[in-house]
Amino acid sequence: MAQYRKKIQEEFQNLSAGLKKVAKHLLDNPRSFAMQSAVKVAKEIGVSDATVIRFCYALGYSGFSELQQEVREHLMNVPSSLHEFQAEKEKLADNTHFYINVLKQHQGHIHSVISQLREVDLHQAVQRLIETDQILVAGMRSSFALAHWLVFTLNLVRGNARLYQPGSDDLLLLLSQMNERSTYVAISFHRYARETIKLAQILKEKGVFVIGITDSEVAPVTRYADLVVPVSIPVKSTIDAAPSVMAVLNAIIAGITIHDRERFERRKATYEAHQLDSFFQEEHLS
Repeated sequence: MAQYRKKIQEEFQNLSAGLKKVAKHLLDNPRSFAMQSAVKVAKEIGVSDATVIRFCYALGYSGFSELQQEVREHLMNVPSSLHEFQAEKEKLADNTHFYINVLKQHQGHIHSVISQLREVDLHQAVQRLIETDQILVAGMRSSFALAHWLVFTLNLVRGNARLYQPGSDDLLLLLSQMNERSTYVAISFHRYARETIKLAQILKEKGVFVIGITDSEVAPVTRYADLVVPVSIPVKSTIDAAPSVMAVLNAIIAGITIHDRERFERRKATYEAHQLDSFFQEEHLS
């Protein structure tokens, strides 16, 4: 991860509203900082020149020029998340217990996420998913499998959840069915697919409650989220993030089964009442 991005994540909660505005613009538009003067950047954001300079000082830079140079160097040498995934595994390559240590690496990531999460945010997400009329979940690329699992389990425990599938869904019809009693869950991680974020923007404007599950409290989708559940691990690898995200999603589902017990029990009884032997193969000992 670029140093300026790491510094923003570490200092974001300590920044004033104006400096947070500059921080978000830098994360969303690094090329603007790389190619333009502080005066032009300030005008683009809608803040004073002094605010941009104060932002640089707040992150520990001597001024705008030092930050700009770092942003330029980062843009010229941006590796894909696959690079970070491989680099992390190369550290373990010579270890006798390679596979066990990969699992321990993920265990460490989950502990890191636990230390950052606020239980009150998870509980708020659970309560909203219990009370809402309908749920739409979106996740693109590596987040699609996570979104699919979440929709599958939501339909098991409460029902009326839908996965956004851009290849087949009628977007206009879908949007027309969402209202202030609906909830949109946006699963959005590094490389941040535009479609997930655009949906958040449109649905937020319609009064839909937006839950953002993302890798940072300053990720693009947070701009439109009513509630952010940050799942941040030390490396910028969407592949490595998946186990931690799945653990958080599983905790949310567990919360729904506990706090909406009666509905869950009814759905479980209905589910178990169906005889579907022709679809499932039980294990038999011969």
